[in-house]
Amino acid sequence: MASAPHLHAPIEDAERLRQGQRITWVSVAVNIALTAMQVVVGLAAHSQSLIADAMHTLSDVVADVFVLIANRKGAEAADAQHPYGHHRYETLASLMLGLLLSATGIGILLAAAGRLENLATLPPVGIAAFWAAIATLVGKEGLFRYMLTVAERLRSPMLMANAWHARADALSSLVVAVGIAGSVLGVGFADGVAAIIVGAMIVKAGVRFAWEAINELIDTGLSAEEVQRIHETLRTAPGVLGLHDLRTRRMAHHVLVDAHIQVSPRVSVSEGHLIGELARRRLLKAHPEVLDVLVHVDAEDDVDSSQRAMGLPERDALVRHLRHLLGDAPPPFEDITLHYLGRKVEAEVVLPAELMADPEHLARIGRCLAQRLPGDTWFSAVRLSCRVAPE
Repeated sequence: MASAPHLHAPIEDAERLRQGQRITWVSVAVNIALTAMQVVVGLAAHSQSLIADAMHTLSDVVADVFVLIANRKGAEAADAQHPYGHHRYETLASLMLGLLLSATGIGILLAAAGRLENLATLPPVGIAAFWAAIATLVGKEGLFRYMLTVAERLRSPMLMANAWHARADALSSLVVAVGIAGSVLGVGFADGVAAIIVGAMIVKAGVRFAWEAINELIDTGLSAEEVQRIHETLRTAPGVLGLHDLRTRRMAHHVLVDAHIQVSPRVSVSEGHLIGELARRRLLKAHPEVLDVLVHVDAEDDVDSSQRAMGLPERDALVRHLRHLLGDAPPPFEDITLHYLGRKVEAEVVLPAELMADPEHLARIGRCLAQRLPGDTWFSAVRLSCRVAPE
């Protein structure tokens, strides 16, 4: 088996931490400023939808705190208790962000519904709320574009979720602006309806983020297209005859891969290991998102061969039986290599060099093997050789 984390991960994580922290602090500053403006103007202008949008923006500040903590913890190096690193902190932050959004959206929906039931007692909405919503829309859209650019470059689902959270805020601010405009023009229920639409949008975004995080936490595999690309990279590696049991899962922006490769049944253990290691390195080089690859090397497709091999005896019993096949007085063995292939075993036996000087003994061994091997229960082939040079 071959497995090791990507050699360049520490450098990448340090850069990810620096850029992730910077972009999140920018988001914190923008969201705090917008929240303060929305609350003040919303209360002064009697706009339910603007106050609802302010609560949405305030949830962004809390979400940014989650992101800051998760980004720092996720960049910590692997240790004995966390051999794959701490990247799941990002996934956990995405889940908490999704739950926070959902709860915020539900609260806004309930408040807006209650407000619509009492339209007659509500004061008119001031025009200042409209301009505050427009200012929020511009600020959120600019923040979204900046955050999305960085998130895509870092391939961070957590930062991506936070960026789209900002886009959801921008869209909700647009809805708020339209609703406020309707109220100012005399459509009394428009502000409340806008608040309901904003709440629904927030709930939808929260459910999506939470669902994606849950899928990652339960080790959902990659898409069929992504798996096919990984399959092709491993399958075409030198020395690989077949590939099966390919499994993938995500861990934040990384991908973990397990695979069984099939090599020639007659290569040595060391050569089989080398083929697996070269295939592993090939995959890491071709797919930068892959953090770790576990390669299991098989001499044949073990999807159905393992049960057949279980019916064969262990090595000691096979060696005793092999001595019987070579005669009643078998020669000493210098080395024996056993190949478990299908339902039987092939043996490669190295005999002492002295036997080369005794052709009559070699002939007796050959005749005995020719008589006893056909139809043998365990062995399908036995190849004999003599060592002619010292190791």
